Amino acid sequence: MMWDKLEVGTEGPALEDGPLTVTDFVRYQGASGDMNPIHHDTEFAQKAGFPAPFAVGMRQAGVLATWATDWLGPENVRRFKVQWREQAWPGDVLTYTGAVTDKREEDCQRLVDLEMTVTRQTGGTHLKGWATFVVPE
Repeated sequence: MMWDKLEVGTEGPALEDGPLTVTDFVRYQGASGDMNPIHHDTEFAQKAGFPAPFAVGMRQAGVLATWATDWLGPENVRRFKVQWREQAWPGDVLTYTGAVTDKREEDCQRLVDLEMTVTRQTGGTHLKGWATFVVPE
């Protein structure tokens, strides 16, 4: 992406993911080695006070990171962080969006900051994210 095309307010292309399934959760759990039953065992989740197993938040954080790096390049990421806002459940469809919130030159680098959101089909915010990318010449 060229520096002169990135302005405050420039949005990346939205990505829709889902509907989520328990199989998605288990696949992520297997890859990460975190097999917490709250993400795949309905009886266990209900005993813990939840209506069903819920999404593994790091799965969606990874999708969000991939969304951002697909847009601005994995080699260009300098900072990435997320904050979980509400749970996502089987059947949810998530939309990943984000926009440039700052553009600056610092330490001989051209940088852009992003604010990103993962929204459930209910309108609720599942994740918020923030990232900084260098924009090469």
